[in-house]
Amino acid sequence: MRPMAAGRLHVIAGPMFAGKTEELLRRVHRARLAGLRVEVVGHRLDDRGGPDRLSTHIGRTVSARMLSDAADLLDVLAGDLPDMVAIDEAQFFGPGIVPVIEQLLRAGIQVEVAGLCVTYDGGPFEPVPSLMAQAEEVVKLTAVCTVCGADASFHVRLRAGGGDALQATAEQVGGTESYQARCRSHRQAHGSA
Repeated sequence: MRPMAAGRLHVIAGPMFAGKTEELLRRVHRARLAGLRVEVVGHRLDDRGGPDRLSTHIGRTVSARMLSDAADLLDVLAGDLPDMVAIDEAQFFGPGIVPVIEQLLRAGIQVEVAGLCVTYDGGPFEPVPSLMAQAEEVVKLTAVCTVCGADASFHVRLRAGGGDALQATAEQVGGTESYQARCRSHRQAHGSA
């Protein structure tokens, strides 16, 4: 039974290849073991797992509702509210996800959010930084730098012919064929600053 108090917001953030979706799915699994009703949501742009599944870079998958717009989440949840909502790739939903999450929290739902807090060019990737500021818990993960093996807080987008690139859109979904994790030194050393 859901408590009458407001829900709690937990944010899992970091660069690409940091294990954000893995951590989100770990939390989903634990909540289900505890008997909680959990709704898993992803953005339709992330089609790595297919039209109705979240998938991690290492191949773990789970059934999910893949949506295009933050407002669609409220339609999906109309009626029987879950105990927890897990949202992956929050950055793709844009600023519209913030008031939707606020509404879920007011309804007493625990919200777990995973997403990129940094763009490929090192800037903040909203709305994740704003959600981090409002969260009761923030877990900021790092990846492994593909150049030196150090902790990587950044990722860079690769050109088709190799090397780093600064391209116009932040919303290009991809994996190791398109992006690499980088530490601060190797992000700056390769012209991505």
